[in-house]
Amino acid sequence: MLWEHEIGGSNPLTPTKLQKNMSVNFYQRVYQKVRKIPKGKVATYGQIAASLGSPKAARMVGWALHEVVGAKANQIPWQRVINREGRISIVNLAHPTEEQAFLLKSEGVEVKKVKNNYFVDLNNYLWRPKR
Repeated sequence: MLWEHEIGGSNPLTPTKLQKNMSVNFYQRVYQKVRKIPKGKVATYGQIAASLGSPKAARMVGWALHEVVGAKANQIPWQRVINREGRISIVNLAHPTEEQAFLLKSEGVEVKKVKNNYFVDLNNYLWRPKR
C-alpha cells in the first residue's frame, strides 16, 4: 500500500486518495461484517480484517469505520468494534470515545473507565461467530 509519507505526504497513518478508491469494496465488506455483530457483543479491528481474508488490514477496518458518519452511523453498528486490548480507541470527532462507551453500555456491554480510557472485557463480550 502507498502511504502518504511514501509519496511525499506527511502523515504515515492517513490513507491516500488512491488507497481510499481501491478500498471502497473492502469498506463495503467491512460494513457487511460489522452489521452481523449482535447487540451485547464486540469484535476487534483485527478480527474483522481476518474474517475478510486480510489479517493485516486491521488499520483499514478502522479507516472504513472512520467513514461511518451521519445516516450511515444508524445503519452500521460501528461502536461494536474495538481494539485487540479491549480498549475503545476511536479517533473521530464525529464519534468521541464517550459516545462509543455510551452506546455499548446501552446494548448491555459493561464498559470500564481506567485513566481516561474505556475498556471492555473481551473474555465476556467478544463476538465469536459460528462458522
